[in-house]
Amino acid sequence: MTTSDLGQAEPLEATTLSTQPQPPKLPGLGWLELSRWAWRQLTSMRTALFLLFLLAFGAVPGSIFPQRGNNSADVTAYLLAHPGLGPLLDHLGMFDVFGSAWFAAVYLLLFISLAGCVIPRSLVHARAMRAQPPPAPRNLARLPQHRTYVTAAAPQVVLDAARATLRARRWRVGAPAPGGGPEPVAAEKGYLRETGNLVFHLALIVLLLGVALGSLFGTKGSVLVVDGAGFADTITRFDSFTAGRAANLDDLPPFSFVMTRFSATYERGGPQDGAPRTFKADLLVRDTPTSAPRPVTVEVNRPLTIGGTKVFLIGHGYAPVVTVRDGRGRVVLSGPVPFLPRDSKFLSQGVIKAADARPTEFGFRGLFLPTAAVDPVLGPVSTFPAADSPALLLTLFVGDLGLDNGDSQSVYQLDTTSMKAAGARAMRIGDTWTLPSGVGSITFDGYREFASFSIAHDPGKDPVFFAAMTALTGLMLSLFVRRRRIWVRASTGVDGRTLVSVGGLAKTEAGGLAGEVDALMDELRVVAPELPEEPQ
Repeated sequence: MTTSDLGQAEPLEATTLSTQPQPPKLPGLGWLELSRWAWRQLTSMRTALFLLFLLAFGAVPGSIFPQRGNNSADVTAYLLAHPGLGPLLDHLGMFDVFGSAWFAAVYLLLFISLAGCVIPRSLVHARAMRAQPPPAPRNLARLPQHRTYVTAAAPQVVLDAARATLRARRWRVGAPAPGGGPEPVAAEKGYLRETGNLVFHLALIVLLLGVALGSLFGTKGSVLVVDGAGFADTITRFDSFTAGRAANLDDLPPFSFVMTRFSATYERGGPQDGAPRTFKADLLVRDTPTSAPRPVTVEVNRPLTIGGTKVFLIGHGYAPVVTVRDGRGRVVLSGPVPFLPRDSKFLSQGVIKAADARPTEFGFRGLFLPTAAVDPVLGPVSTFPAADSPALLLTLFVGDLGLDNGDSQSVYQLDTTSMKAAGARAMRIGDTWTLPSGVGSITFDGYREFASFSIAHDPGKDPVFFAAMTALTGLMLSLFVRRRRIWVRASTGVDGRTLVSVGGLAKTEAGGLAGEVDALMDELRVVAPELPEEPQ
């Protein structure tokens, strides 16, 4: 027989020799099921705690690196001191942590997680508070606290006395059975523990809402004001300014002020030599352009408040007063030039630019030393933050300042790409340095002090404050209130006497429940006296 005789063979079905059952085919997750799973994961308490930790961890850079909203001068000084690392940190938002996109994302996820976790639990707790206490267990003897005694009083008398005693001691007592009869008494106390826990978490949600309110509608800026100069509350007068997306910039309070005097004192002598003691700025404030000026003293933690806006004193420094003349004898710069402090002794760094000088532009990199001295190792240093012996160290650079190429340039930075060093000089007050090659001259006339102010309007500060106080109250309730339950059962035995059983249960091992059970027993023995035990 040949293959042709058999015709076309039928294909054989695939078989397996395995005796293991085939794995079940699970249905795939659709978008609805996947959304539900993601929502459950996001609104779990574990996720909320992780996001809270992540938010706290993300806030750490805000205390390590200077922030533009608090002191833009410190940010500028950091960028100048770290030309390689500074721009990278700035790109990552390290100098504006609380306004960065990544911090806002964690913040929003935490808010959604807390709301989805706490609000349903609050509704369940509200229903539980209106419900009756749970019925008595079948065997009260198994409870951690258990007492019994025998009395001749009727069971209903004992149970009524138990209800009256527990209510007098502010226990929540279950209602008796509608049909009457010696039903066991069930009572509980300490529901405020769970209430406090939920109040704490609800207050956190309100706190997050308050912070969001301030971020959306608030404004914050910083400004450096030299002694004798002033400030008006307009956007163009700020050194740095940030506003929420929903803030109305037309509603800025129209106040202004002039700083008439800034003063600072420091510890002299002893182990804390040079430590700051007081800072204060004397201002003449106009609430509106037409109002009369009024004197106000702003100190640390004592801000000026005008129409919901607060003016905080956050820093200070020195501004050398110089007169710069060009090669033709014209005065191209006259007045104070702020220098940024670099250490606790207020050794300060800054630049002086003569952009209008002719026939050539020039500039200086400088150090201002309030109390100048020369260290054999470190060189010129300041030994005290007060201006006891001020000196100005300048390095001259001649050439194109780079101000006409269209690129923005910091007032604290000198671009020496197209310039060359042409000399250096240490100057005391009253000294004049005649610059080489007929470039011009500079005179060190003296110094003034400047103050840095943070000007903020935060509509969310009051909700944040009250939410924080509420959260603290809820936390104390959850820590110190004890949740416990008591049941009283009275039944008539075969001998006609009544057996009274009292059992107590607490969620924690903390003391106090045993004393409450004993006190209840003493009250019951007054109404239903205990019978002596029968002889065996």
